[in-house]
Amino acid sequence: MPALLLAGYVALFIVCGLRPYDRATWWAENIPIVLVAATLVVLWWRRVRFSALAYALMCVLLYLHTIGGHYTFERVPFGFVTDLFGFERNHYDRVAHFSVGFYAFALAELLDVRKLVNTRVLLALFPIFTIAFVAMGYELIEWIYAVTAGGTSGAAFLGSQGDIWDAQKDMLADTLGAVAATALYFGVRRWRGETRHGR
Repeated sequence: MPALLLAGYVALFIVCGLRPYDRATWWAENIPIVLVAATLVVLWWRRVRFSALAYALMCVLLYLHTIGGHYTFERVPFGFVTDLFGFERNHYDRVAHFSVGFYAFALAELLDVRKLVNTRVLLALFPIFTIAFVAMGYELIEWIYAVTAGGTSGAAFLGSQGDIWDAQKDMLADTLGAVAATALYFGVRRWRGETRHGR
């Protein structure tokens, strides 16, 4: 399963690397995602492995972000959702941000399997807080890049589409994704009858 997901990501990366809308934005959007994918590969080789469901959830971000880098997020063909709900902007980036939170599932799994925490409260909160912290850090990186690059490339990378609260909404989307992924982890864990952290 992980090998198949990785092969799909590599294929998508190659296809989306052909004639992107803006090459500078493509680099800026893809470098962090390539680092994430490389980290998962390194962890695999170092025998830090996750469940098939965890890998599937983590790949959602890799795939969505790679597509977003090709078009720039505000230009991804996502009009059917915009029209369906009567939105005034392209919310593809919000969906991608929500998928950032899916990494909370793998974090919870790692903490649980390796018994790094001994209460359900820590098992639930640590992944959510970690994703929220990463979300804040990434928004700062976006801001720095936008200021440094300037022009259309900086604006495309920032992807605010005129929304002054875009950074805050992105961080909220990341965190809500983490809440959903953590809840899913506990649901799967309960379904499997696992009660290591019963207190």
